[in-house]
Amino acid sequence: MLIDFVKNFVLTEKSVRLVENDQYTFDVDIKLTKPQIKKIVEDFFQVQVRAVNTHRLPGNSKKRYKRVIITVKKGSSINLFEEKN
Repeated sequence: MLIDFVKNFVLTEKSVRLVENDQYTFDVDIKLTKPQIKKIVEDFFQVQVRAVNTHRLPGNSKKRYKRVIITVKKGSSINLFEEKN
């Protein structure tokens, strides 16, 4: 399944600020391309992706992933945290 290539959601001060602008940060497999990442996010989270920005983190070469900032359509959101009743 393609969603397995998404390693984890990034939770930093910057990524929390970006959520307010409909931008979400993930670490993904280094082999994925921007069109593949866009398709995975649109299919799995049922949102329309406006932009995909990627970069490799500097430093440790053992990290086999790249960081992705996904911008979704205004008013859309990705529900990353389950609400407990």
